[in-house]
Amino acid sequence: MERVRLGRTSLDITRLGLGTAPLGGLFEPVSDADAEATIAAAWSHGVRFYDTAPLYGFGLAEQRLGAFLRRQPRDSYVISTKVGRLLRPDPTASGEDPHYKGAPPLRPRFDYSYDGVMRSVEESLVRLGLDRIDVLLVHDPDDHYDDAVAGAFRALQRLRDDGSIKAIGAGMNQSEMLTRFAQAVPVDCFLLAGRYTLLDQGALTALFPICQKQTIAIILGGIYNSGILANPHGQAKFNYEDADAALVARARELDALCKQHGTELKAAAIQFCLAHPAVTVGLQGARTAEEAADNIAMAHASIPAAFWRDLRASNLIDPRAPLPGDAA
Repeated sequence: MERVRLGRTSLDITRLGLGTAPLGGLFEPVSDADAEATIAAAWSHGVRFYDTAPLYGFGLAEQRLGAFLRRQPRDSYVISTKVGRLLRPDPTASGEDPHYKGAPPLRPRFDYSYDGVMRSVEESLVRLGLDRIDVLLVHDPDDHYDDAVAGAFRALQRLRDDGSIKAIGAGMNQSEMLTRFAQAVPVDCFLLAGRYTLLDQGALTALFPICQKQTIAIILGGIYNSGILANPHGQAKFNYEDADAALVARARELDALCKQHGTELKAAAIQFCLAHPAVTVGLQGARTAEEAADNIAMAHASIPAAFWRDLRASNLIDPRAPLPGDAA
């Protein structure tokens, strides 16, 4: 699989990565065996970049990912995880979490302080069973900008300066605050989830231009917008919630255009995202080995040039968005 440099860092990572939120039981439970098979399938297809977080299954995704990666040569892959949430027992929590199914009886507690971040890193290393993490991202500090700058990023810069980690940044479901971080903090990369897709090109206006100017790498997640771009004909999700009717209608228009050209919506979704020069890596989540293999196949599927021409003419996407073949 093609390898690319992560921004200004020394890290070479694969163009496709595996996102592990589904392996933490996002929306539906996943067995240990299925999680193992999913990671193994991605590995067998050449994926060597893996993203996780304490939030995903309240530690379950980190544990499952670490169980597989511990058996691989440590310098053969790159792993990113996140800080900003500490996992603690919550006696007030009743019943199963609405998002993560089959997760342990822990709940995330926001903590973007310097000390909280240092504890988070130590606890992630224990769950992963690894001796180091390559990329650390401040996770969803939407309501904690000041704490993230004064505490979390200060801790991450120290860890990067002493060589404990190779790259720092933030992972969010919005582009506006990432743009602010790009102006305020010496970051290496951002994980942008769900905000540069066939349904949402909001990152085009401010975030992508500043990242290209400063050589900040974009790791793109949420490429299928929580599933609506994988299948807009079922109980479609968008941004982790039930999709509204207007988005479902637009996704179905995109799907119909794909079918006219004999291609699949998932293939168009991933290849559209990777066509932007600001995007370094495309993360694809999967909960089974079959899904992992299919996602990778979609990234390499042949799509006729006429589809991209018709997509641009359809008014379904921002006309500024680059498409595969534009450079040619």
